[in-house]
Amino acid sequence: MPPPAHRYRSNDEDSARWIGFPFRDGDIVISTRSKSGTTWMQMICALLVLGTSELPAPLTVLSPWLDWLVEPRDEVFDRLAAQPHRRFIKTHTPLDGVPLDPRVHYVVVARHPLDLAVSLYHQASNLDRARLAELTGAPAPTGPPRPRQPLEQWLPSWVDREVDPRAELDSLPGVMMHLSDAWARRHEPNIELVHYDDLLADLGGEMRRLAERWGIPVPPERWPELVEAATFGQMRARADRLAPDRLGVLRDRRAFFRQGGSGQGRDLLDPSAQARYRERAEALAPADLLNWLHR
Repeated sequence: MPPPAHRYRSNDEDSARWIGFPFRDGDIVISTRSKSGTTWMQMICALLVLGTSELPAPLTVLSPWLDWLVEPRDEVFDRLAAQPHRRFIKTHTPLDGVPLDPRVHYVVVARHPLDLAVSLYHQASNLDRARLAELTGAPAPTGPPRPRQPLEQWLPSWVDREVDPRAELDSLPGVMMHLSDAWARRHEPNIELVHYDDLLADLGGEMRRLAERWGIPVPPERWPELVEAATFGQMRARADRLAPDRLGVLRDRRAFFRQGGSGQGRDLLDPSAQARYRERAEALAPADLLNWLHR
């Protein structure tokens, strides 16, 4: 198995932690950009694999974020090695930064970038920066936080930012790079793309499609319970067990599941800013991907 093509690093992530990971036949790797449905897909995988809405452990224990630096790599590896069931593992690394094993299934969830950005803006206010610094060994923040631009001003500036996409994965160039790489691989038999809006429109249908793709048998009588457990309302009600906060980096776990809707980002831009977004998107991603992403 060749090493990944690229190494992605940030203050709290390092994709090199994937190198040497002992995959098993049937493992599922969930590769998403931030605020694109990561926890939703982890929950869907948990429900399909375990066949019950009563999870035996918090979702972050069942499905660890392998490249996150706040947990020692060996501890994460050991926890996954001890799991007797089919494993489903979280990463925010694009597929070209993860070892690609033909025995493993990879699923990439795509969300309209403007909706992603709105959720990212709100998520920033919900992070405990001091706790995150403590866990990663970074210097603790000092002084009061800097004032933030109102969302209506911040969103157009997010669209316009010119950055290195490999260094700023949650920028518009980074989002489009992640999705373009997955889009180019979408015909490979072990790679699946899922659109966030399809989960909103037909959650049960998408769950059945994934179960079939991954060879997971689900008794017909189990489907209503499993689909209901994956709805946004049910997940928000169980935020203490489902939010990605095993180590206390969120100020409010319920706030992590803020709205989960679609279209809010587009509604915040005036016609000129919407045109600018389209111009930027067309320069960053292929037309067929954009047609699918923006429908």
